[in-house]
Amino acid sequence: MRTKLSAGDELFIRLEESTSSAHILPVSMPLSICYEDEDILAVNKPAQMPVHPSLNHYDHTLANAVCGYYNDQEIPYTFRCVNRLDRDTTGLTLIAKHMLSSAILSTAATRREISREYIAIASGKTPESGTIDAPIGRVAGSTIERQIDFENGERAITHYRRLAYHDGLSLLSLHLETGRTHQIRVHLKSIGHPLIGDFLYNPTDTTIKRQALHSYRLTFSHPITGESFVLTAPLPDDMHCLFPDFS
Repeated sequence: MRTKLSAGDELFIRLEESTSSAHILPVSMPLSICYEDEDILAVNKPAQMPVHPSLNHYDHTLANAVCGYYNDQEIPYTFRCVNRLDRDTTGLTLIAKHMLSSAILSTAATRREISREYIAIASGKTPESGTIDAPIGRVAGSTIERQIDFENGERAITHYRRLAYHDGLSLLSLHLETGRTHQIRVHLKSIGHPLIGDFLYNPTDTTIKRQALHSYRLTFSHPITGESFVLTAPLPDDMHCLFPDFS
């Protein structure tokens, strides 16, 4: 710490962790890895998998799987997820592998420097494109459900573009400016085109067994190298079969 650096010197910093997440049980289970290096991990999360453990989901979450993946390699690991997805939303989830990458990516997310594109299937024929700018707040008496709330809600902005229309369904590309809980699900319901399969906001639809929402593309700067990254994850089978021409 007392050595003065000069032009041309090379400084190597080694970030080591000796302990793992104390309250996350490592579980060996399938993990679809889209990209990994020494700083970040990107996985394609399946449906019916929460990101973090909770009272009713103690040992079958993404956190359990990632901690199990590193436990199998005998690598101490603390779970640090950058973009959280609902249990039944599939697709790209970005995970930091150490404290520095976590801090940089969290700051980038706060500054809206991580671009997130989702693919969704909505009921009916939506306009070709549009922006939904409507605040979202909690539904009184519910710990889960959200609604448009112009008095007490937090500002939420969703941009969408229709990619295809077939058999009463719209395939949409969506970009988020904000990251409110259930933002896409609530916003699409508010314009009369709820997601198919959404038990909470479109409970009578049984086209598929979960909300048709997929985290398709993440665009960001690598937290250490600064390199521009674009990662994609293919549509899961239950969505792709309804629009087989999408690739």
